[in-house]
Amino acid sequence: MIVAFAFVILVLFGMPIGFAIGLAGVVGLIDMGGGSFLAVGPSKIFNGLNIFPFLAMPFFILAGEIMNDIGITSRLVKLAQVLVGRFRGGLAHTNMLASVFFAGLTGSATADAAAFGRTLVPAMVKEGYDRDYACAVTAAGSIIGPTIPPSGLMVVYGSLMGVSIAGLFAAGVLPGLVICIVCMAVIAIGGKRENLPKAQRGATPREIWVTFKSSLTALAMPVIILGGILGGIVTPTEAASIAVAYALFIGVFVYRTLTFKSFYMMLVRTARIMGVIFVIIAFAGILGWWMSFERIPQLIAETVLGLSENRYTVIALIICLLLVVGMIMDITAILIILAPVLVPLTESVGLEPIHAGIIFVLALNISLMTPPVGACLFVLSSVTGEKIERISIKLLPFLAAEVAILFAFAFWEDAAMWLPRMLGYAQ
Repeated sequence: MIVAFAFVILVLFGMPIGFAIGLAGVVGLIDMGGGSFLAVGPSKIFNGLNIFPFLAMPFFILAGEIMNDIGITSRLVKLAQVLVGRFRGGLAHTNMLASVFFAGLTGSATADAAAFGRTLVPAMVKEGYDRDYACAVTAAGSIIGPTIPPSGLMVVYGSLMGVSIAGLFAAGVLPGLVICIVCMAVIAIGGKRENLPKAQRGATPREIWVTFKSSLTALAMPVIILGGILGGIVTPTEAASIAVAYALFIGVFVYRTLTFKSFYMMLVRTARIMGVIFVIIAFAGILGWWMSFERIPQLIAETVLGLSENRYTVIALIICLLLVVGMIMDITAILIILAPVLVPLTESVGLEPIHAGIIFVLALNISLMTPPVGACLFVLSSVTGEKIERISIKLLPFLAAEVAILFAFAFWEDAAMWLPRMLGYAQ
């Protein structure tokens, strides 16, 4: 109780989440046995970071930074536009399809929201869309990024819980595509109600072909990453480093738009992002050890199973907990704190580790667009100037659809595990 109280107080006083986790863990160590237990702290911090697959994260982030900087985003948006721009709400459909293309480059929802908030949202407003609706479409599509691999959240989950990262990547492909299709259906259904504009004409086959050819270098990157990992040719860490090398080659020798100054700034941004993530992971090692020592995961599992041993009830309770906590906390911190607590519970009701992982990832990704602390909402609000409340209202139909998709994949194991099983990552 004293540890939870310390953590809440520190967060309420505005302390960064990583340091709040670390100090709460220190309070737990002192409560366990006075100052003598503090000597354990440094080793737990080191062990929290001494996990080789974590190396994939900065490489994936850097590769995405490079591909975004050298103009890949605009090429992918143009390709999406010639494919679906002819329909009512064409730019909204383009936004959603471009999120699928963009997912294979960055694996980041906030990067997607920032990039499209600066490019597609102004274009949609110029075409006659309401700005709050344009932001809502962008937010709804942004979570496709960390669902379709590469996904930093999957790397963290797989590394911490000893689950195949490649298997998690495989499990994320189908849900990401379904999110895109269902959200495009939401756009189509609400097209007349929102008075969405319709394109004057569709692209000709020649225009589609020319645009496709110009986008091949961008489309090749997800093929390299996913093909290498899912084909068993390279590990996720090796694929991430290859992605950086490929992005550098394209930027320097093909597009010739990459400069030393811009590359330096990309390294700085990558270091800042990873610094925040690694501080959380490092200090969570102390808190995690304290929770294990106090048998908190086992106590929570016993409490929940005391309420119901029904598989679907337990899954629903876990999802609701993740969605609620995701509204008020950073999703990486949630994953690091709650995964060791809740995964034993999923095992007790017979969930495969990969299936449990994709449930965690989908639920936390949805939390990126739920107020009051949805990261994608803050990014879009700061980039476009639109109020978070207005975006949130327009986001409700998309949010309902994506929560329904989450429950569908959580309850329908055959769908969630189809691709991992087909590729041999699960039985």
